[in-house]
Amino acid sequence: MNEKTTAARRGFLRALGLGSAAAAGAGTAVAQRADSVPPRMAEKEKAAQRAAARYQANAADVQAFYRTNRYEQ
Repeated sequence: MNEKTTAARRGFLRALGLGSAAAAGAGTAVAQRADSVPPRMAEKEKAAQRAAARYQANAADVQAFYRTNRYEQ
């Protein structure tokens, strides 16, 4: 092989490697959950919301969960 074809092959493989790396990086940067909220539109949770009780043991859905799974309370 002569040096001209070797240099051309190396340049082609280098460009191929850089192109695939750039495509892989761009694909991961764009991937985002469908239900996510963009950071500039996200609202902070207020102190009252943080202190609110979220689990209510006497709620109908919680009672149904324990009843169907036969967990003792």
